[in-house]
Amino acid sequence: MELNNKLEAQQFEIKNFTYDLPENRIAKYPLAERDLSKLLVYHNGEISEDIYRNLDKYIFEKSIFIFNNTKVVQSRLYFNNSTGGKIEVFCLEPSEKNHEPSMAMMKKTCVEWKCLIGRLDRWKEKVISINTKDISLDAEILERDGNVFTIRFSWQPTSFSFAEILEHFGAMPIPPYLKRESEEIDVSRYQTVYAEQQGSVAAPTAGLHFTNQIFEKIKSKNAIVDYVTLHVGAGTFIPVKSETLEGHQMHSEWIEVAQETILNIVAQISDEQTNKNVIAIGTTSLRTIESLYWMGVKANQNMSASIDELEVKQWDAYELQQSLTASDALNCLLAWLKRNKIEKIICKTQLLIVPSYQLKIANALITNFHQPSSTLLLLVAAVVGDDWKVIYDYALKNDFRFLSYGDGSLLFDNKRNKN
Repeated sequence: MELNNKLEAQQFEIKNFTYDLPENRIAKYPLAERDLSKLLVYHNGEISEDIYRNLDKYIFEKSIFIFNNTKVVQSRLYFNNSTGGKIEVFCLEPSEKNHEPSMAMMKKTCVEWKCLIGRLDRWKEKVISINTKDISLDAEILERDGNVFTIRFSWQPTSFSFAEILEHFGAMPIPPYLKRESEEIDVSRYQTVYAEQQGSVAAPTAGLHFTNQIFEKIKSKNAIVDYVTLHVGAGTFIPVKSETLEGHQMHSEWIEVAQETILNIVAQISDEQTNKNVIAIGTTSLRTIESLYWMGVKANQNMSASIDELEVKQWDAYELQQSLTASDALNCLLAWLKRNKIEKIICKTQLLIVPSYQLKIANALITNFHQPSSTLLLLVAAVVGDDWKVIYDYALKNDFRFLSYGDGSLLFDNKRNKN
């Protein structure tokens, strides 16, 4: 029986997971064509490079690709106070009253949302408003928790959903490290071509490179394409500021996974002929499917558990026993779904993946190049080990573009991949 090591994970020093990222290596805008972005391929310790359009050359027959189909909402709202001063309201996630983002986006009349506020000192009135010829939006602060405010939004006409209100008044929340205001190009390009479930405040950027042409190519190799949803929160941009991970609070995010998707993954990892080729498109997809394993572990321990009790907490992967195989864990989760007559997992995950973590379900990751001192970089190091330094050094020396609009990589977990 393999036991986890919470202490080891907590003592990782973030100073060992940083690098010098020159400002001119950060891609401020996307390329004209999505799939012409450069692709670094890391397999069996070897590095090669190509472009995303040729991704099919590097995948195996009958692989399963897991994409995150979340949709970025135009969550930056700009109000003016009575004297004309600008106030920015950044919508993070629905309050607990409204539950998960996709459903909250469909609400009409009013919603309560957790938000950040820029230029709070200008908010003098009880209610501030935005008005156009046909639509008006009011905002009122209900409570404050540190830097996060719960705001009640209400609007006229009430026939509009909150998603439609944000589309009408909001701006795309491009990452702060781009150091520019959002522009028209961001509305389409800071969004995957398969985005569907509204609720993210940041794009699952590994998917920005994919086009219909790529989908056709990978399907021609008998690959399965499936989708999960993780609504990306603003916490994805927060660097680890403590010296060790023990002092870092991992952000919690909503996930949605259909029972059919879990069945597809089980079929894939149970087929010895495919050698468990489960490719996660982006760190969000990876965290989502890995969270399913730990939910299965919890379901195995208590089939009467509530969905809240199955939620994955920050240190679960380093405290829970992991004697179950991936197939057994997922089958336990499927049994729990059947017992509770539930067709789709909808809950939160706080799963933190660091270098001591052993991937349970995925064995390859497609991802962009991430910020220094970030939990995303730690996740990459969990997949490729210390070779993350070699990979990033190669990318820096060979003109790869970094961060959200930058180039990307296909990284194989060599500990599990035998091809």
